[in-house]
Amino acid sequence: MDLSRRQLIWAGGGLGAAMLLAACGNGSDGKPAGAPSADVSSGPRRGGTLRIGALGKAGAITRDPHGTQVNESDYLIISLLYDTLTAPGDRTNTAPRLAAGWKPSDDLKTWRFTIAKGAKFHDGSPVTAEDVVFSLRRLRNTPSGASRLPGIQAKNITAEGTETVVLVSDYANADLPLLTRLTTFILPKDTKDEEVDKAPGTGPFKLDWFRGGNARLVRNDDWHGGDVHLDAIEVRIFESPQAMANALLSGQIDLASNVGAVAARTAETRKDIQVVRRPNDMAMPIVMRTADGPFADPRVREALRLATDREAMVKQVLSGYGTVANDILGTGDPAYARDIPQRARDLAKAKQLLKDAGFDTSKTYELYTTEDIAGLAEMATLFATQVREAGVNINVVKQESGTFWDKTWLKGHLYTTYWGTNDSVVFFASKTMVSASGQNEAGWKDPEFDQAYQQAIGTADTAQRTQLLHKLQEIEHERSGYLLWGMADGIDLAGQAVRGLPKLPGYGRVQLEQTWLAR
Repeated sequence: MDLSRRQLIWAGGGLGAAMLLAACGNGSDGKPAGAPSADVSSGPRRGGTLRIGALGKAGAITRDPHGTQVNESDYLIISLLYDTLTAPGDRTNTAPRLAAGWKPSDDLKTWRFTIAKGAKFHDGSPVTAEDVVFSLRRLRNTPSGASRLPGIQAKNITAEGTETVVLVSDYANADLPLLTRLTTFILPKDTKDEEVDKAPGTGPFKLDWFRGGNARLVRNDDWHGGDVHLDAIEVRIFESPQAMANALLSGQIDLASNVGAVAARTAETRKDIQVVRRPNDMAMPIVMRTADGPFADPRVREALRLATDREAMVKQVLSGYGTVANDILGTGDPAYARDIPQRARDLAKAKQLLKDAGFDTSKTYELYTTEDIAGLAEMATLFATQVREAGVNINVVKQESGTFWDKTWLKGHLYTTYWGTNDSVVFFASKTMVSASGQNEAGWKDPEFDQAYQQAIGTADTAQRTQLLHKLQEIEHERSGYLLWGMADGIDLAGQAVRGLPKLPGYGRVQLEQTWLAR
């Protein structure tokens, strides 16, 4: 599993083309996106060290911004040290970060990104277009590079002077800027692979030390994005949400990142603990392989969707910290098709569809899952219990994280997955559903869906684009390989002294430059 897959888990996108293009001139107000306003009652204070807990496994630690990512702790550290070109914003889905602005050609194939004034690496050297070209080409040449920068060949990433980077797409793409929000971390030109862990970043914090997945980061006073309030951030790795929550409750850390619903319920009665919720933050769909195997028949996939009690899933798996979903990824997108009828549980119809499809109910089918995030394995177990009422026997197999991502992801017939990027229908279409996508989790190939996608991203007219995106979602709802039963709220637990935490989902929540401590 690579960085773009893991936290996504962090990117997003999905405003209508007109709104997206309107932001191209200077990308909103010219300031980097993601951080909320601080508590204005007393104003932000400079100084202090924020101690953050984040989930991760000691055996999966990595330092490469473009490399394989499993640990949320690693992604958090990388996101504070390095800047992406663009980022989620509170007023627009795609806002500036290292790029101050962007502009398309009339045919929406060529995009020019302008580097922010004063952008420097932590060693003091200026960021140039050649650094960005090197980094994006390095990203594009990773095993999943085609999914990270879809439609862009490495040779078509070039510099125009010292401050402008040109990206030429193979096809018209009104949404190209949003695709640069996730993993476009910038390294100095010619950084060697074996030295990437020592490469200076451009972000709001600099590395002080890194040991065993834990790290201390100190403020970058020369950050191009403006003032950073905290003196330092210390990131501590935890292997379970429970251990992380306990560390917060005992005062060992100030912030438990993405700790999950169970911990939130436990902390609800504590007046000294803040529960920070981000709606539409995490999708935990079940993937049913469409290319071959027992779930290739769309009638079988529809039966499993109809056998699922979504309200019970939200109540039991998420402890109520979430909402029912309708098998369409990108629920936070303004273009999300809320008028498509909500699927409800119908066991009689599910049984009839299985019978019509000739599905073998005498067999037991394995559902593979991990314990990477809170609630994932519990969701798989509850799903197995629910579909048994329709005659489908499921055995839940919990795999170690590394084994799951190496052996099961993209290959298994039935498995759980998770995404934290849910503000863009187009993002998911491009990353996981078009036939040529490198992260096509269900092996789904649907020419009608592919055509609707190409037409949508190549259309700048808002009304026409909305119609095309609606068609895209209708097809996904009807016959894709995803069973998206609900959306989990993102949940952080914080001590009372923590102020200015981001409220944006996905990648937006790790932008902590405006966070401060009231003590």
